[in-house]
Amino acid sequence: MPVTLDAALLRRWATAAVAGLDRHRGELDGINVFPVADADTGTNMLLTMRAGADAVDQGSDEPAEVAAALAKGALRGARGNSGTILSQLLRGLAEALGAGEDLAGALRRAAELATAAVAEPREGTMLTVIAAAAEAAAELGGDPVAVADAAHAAVARTTGQLAELSRAGVVDAGGLGVAVVLDALVEACAGRVPERSRVVVRDRAALTAARESGSEQYDSEVMYLLDRTTDDAVTALRARLTSLGDSVVVVGDGSGTWNVHVHCTDVGAAIEAGIEAGRPHRVTVMRFDDRPPEPERPTFRRPRAVLMIASGAGVAELARAAGADVLETRPGHTVSGRELADAVEATGAAHVALMTCDVGLLSLASRVAGAARDEGREVVVVPTTSVPQGLAALAVHDLSRNAADDVVAMAEAAAGTRTGGLVVAEAEALTWVGRCAPGEVLGMSEGEVVLIAPDLTVGALWLAHRMLTPGGELVTALLGADAPEELGSGLAEDLRRTHPEVDLVVYRGGQADFPLVLGVE
Repeated sequence: MPVTLDAALLRRWATAAVAGLDRHRGELDGINVFPVADADTGTNMLLTMRAGADAVDQGSDEPAEVAAALAKGALRGARGNSGTILSQLLRGLAEALGAGEDLAGALRRAAELATAAVAEPREGTMLTVIAAAAEAAAELGGDPVAVADAAHAAVARTTGQLAELSRAGVVDAGGLGVAVVLDALVEACAGRVPERSRVVVRDRAALTAARESGSEQYDSEVMYLLDRTTDDAVTALRARLTSLGDSVVVVGDGSGTWNVHVHCTDVGAAIEAGIEAGRPHRVTVMRFDDRPPEPERPTFRRPRAVLMIASGAGVAELARAAGADVLETRPGHTVSGRELADAVEATGAAHVALMTCDVGLLSLASRVAGAARDEGREVVVVPTTSVPQGLAALAVHDLSRNAADDVVAMAEAAAGTRTGGLVVAEAEALTWVGRCAPGEVLGMSEGEVVLIAPDLTVGALWLAHRMLTPGGELVTALLGADAPEELGSGLAEDLRRTHPEVDLVVYRGGQADFPLVLGVE
């Protein structure tokens, strides 16, 4: 008989699903072959479902609200490939109920979301079981018993649909987990657990050897939550992760939070891809139990370090005072890959956050970071294109934080810092704001000439006012090697009068190329 998914039934279903997955956890872990035989499918699905159930508000009588809380909690607590896909089954339920649809609509939407989330869908997986359940619900009027029966029938067919399962002689563990969750709906409606035959594992050693084609080259599972992103950025992230590894699943909860999952070896690159797409947090990295023996890894003197490239003795001193290791460069000298690699190694750290403070060095830094990761050192490039961005990132650096969260915080601080500077024109030239004469001062902001001033003092005031037009709380001024001290004191006096809400700090940066560099946070 069709069922009405009211709030009370949804709560009973969630509770029964947690209990059912708990009862079958060992069975599901025992037959876990695809995508990696790491014996955790049952555990991952149980923890995901439990996170969803724990998020449900016991006082709500609105089915759509209960389902939305269930889906959101599951996505935020999703574990592994199977848990991430399970969260989409629950999201389909939430979206369908929110649109006034029934169980058939919920399973149909769940099948669409789950399939769209997987970069390379395969027949014979939990996606196949969800699709079979959705088809049965549409054909048979949403009868929970018929839907659960159809799911178990689809599970039985998975052995012949996926080569990895066929070789091991088992059904798909994730698909069976879906069937267990649908059995829980029957239990929630009828008050009894459907009788099903248990899966018997004949040869665990054979299962351990069975692996997804190509997975032997990937030794880690990377997961994180992602927000402050866009649909286009998520699409680009999914493509980037697919180039790095397999088992790529990127799923959302419909409210701007995404759960990202990939099997890969280049863990740093997977996290960097998330930083480029938005704000990753709750980053989790797990090594596979069935990985091949690891090559000998270097020994490290300390767990973490920040390495900053600095031009100017004053800037280098500021960076060191803030806790960074520094690669100090000379005026006119271009940093080589060998120099940067040696500086990374000299930190003696297992994890290095690398800041170039120069857009022209980002590509080089990425190559050096990749080579270092190949040798066993985790190096993450924090995107910084100027010294003020580097100093802003160092200001929020915190060794007590998780390394991945710390990198994200540093990247956010850098991205929130606008940079400008003054240079003295050496020859007559045509700029975006007009023609300049030799000796006049050019105000630069984000790489473009934005003003022409008669001298440094006027240029500093004009540039600061222009950069503060969109707003700002803190201005950092770095005086060049030959800049007079009154350049900073004059700027401070003007800002106290015109922008009393803004704090100004002035340092002797010592840079040779810009008499004054400004950063606005």
